[in-house]
Amino acid sequence: MIRGLKLGGRTERVKGFMPARAPGARIDKPAENMTSSSDSRRLHAFVSGRVQGVFFRARTCEVATRLGLAGWVRNLPDGRVELLAEGPGEALEQLLAFCRVGPAGARVDDVNVAFGVASGGLGAFEVRG
Repeated sequence: MIRGLKLGGRTERVKGFMPARAPGARIDKPAENMTSSSDSRRLHAFVSGRVQGVFFRARTCEVATRLGLAGWVRNLPDGRVELLAEGPGEALEQLLAFCRVGPAGARVDDVNVAFGVASGGLGAFEVRG
């Protein structure tokens, strides 16, 4: 199933992606306390392909924020993108579905994924260096 996700004025087509909130819904609180839930998990992923210089980090941050996730995304010197996110398992799966496709202009060749237990130490989702 393919659903649309509105990002930055255009709709991204992401296979298997289902937004956790109604379209146009606002996030009133930062994601800082989103990881305290008992069903919280941690996602650590490395995305390779053409993922730098195509707004991959910015779009990932938008998706994660809309899903209410805590964490960060950053470029690596070897051309990959690394992300660490915490929150409900369903929201992490939706973020992962986006990362497997990426924004327009990206080409995702591989996503190396590890799930773990949330530590609760991450703040609102952000783009890092």
